[in-house]
Amino acid sequence: MDMERRRLGVNGAEVPVVGLGTWQRLEAADQRGEAKRLVTASLDAGIRVFDSSPMYGRAETILADALADVRDRAFVATKVWTPSPEEGRAQVRRVLEWFGGYIDLMQIHNLVAWREHLPMLEEEKAAGRIGMIGATHYSPSAFEELEEVMRTGRIDQIQIPYNPGERRVEQRILPLAEELGLGVLVMRPLGEGRLVQSPPRPEELEPLRPFGVETWPQALLKWGLSDRRCHVTIPATSRPMRIGENVAAGKPPWFGEEERDLVSRLAGL
Repeated sequence: MDMERRRLGVNGAEVPVVGLGTWQRLEAADQRGEAKRLVTASLDAGIRVFDSSPMYGRAETILADALADVRDRAFVATKVWTPSPEEGRAQVRRVLEWFGGYIDLMQIHNLVAWREHLPMLEEEKAAGRIGMIGATHYSPSAFEELEEVMRTGRIDQIQIPYNPGERRVEQRILPLAEELGLGVLVMRPLGEGRLVQSPPRPEELEPLRPFGVETWPQALLKWGLSDRRCHVTIPATSRPMRIGENVAAGKPPWFGEEERDLVSRLAGL
């Protein structure tokens, strides 16, 4: 696999394969006075994709403040999350104000009122205030509806859960994304922390060392990115010290099926 497939930006611009999720963790960093440091460390390490949502408490405003002087260095992905079309427009207006009048990727969070929000997002995209439109969902029970949205031809990207313990997207979602040429953001690459609670012994990771893997979280991140249909993974952390470790997992060489099977076995799956 080469880097040509790892594209998510406007006009084909490459973006790094490891981003930063902000669910809960950015607020935790802010409470310690480390939010700015976390974002700066991410940018300095090569991270460009920052994913947020109005569902994530104060994460959007914290991120906007941290990026205030370096907005042009970041690919901001956030979401509209409300059943109300009027509130949806208000959410978009707010984030445009917070992030300098432009959002790289605006997603419909968990498909809430997607039929109502899509025309509004298309208007914003046509006006040059949004770069891309996306849709997200975390639950396999909604994947049929996600397929429907994907087949409209009106979105550019999807965000889905993918890790050794959550593989339902392999059945239909990832093949369809590849067929349609959609970008794929991977949420929950560490299983919301469950998969790192009981890491394997260091010696069990030895076969993965030639792939640049030194830690169990790196193995899990690289597991998802080694699927050629996935473009960006967005682990969340509140610790600046973790950034370098995460970014290192987003560099080739990539796992083959043998290595991916090993990671699954080490995860007890």
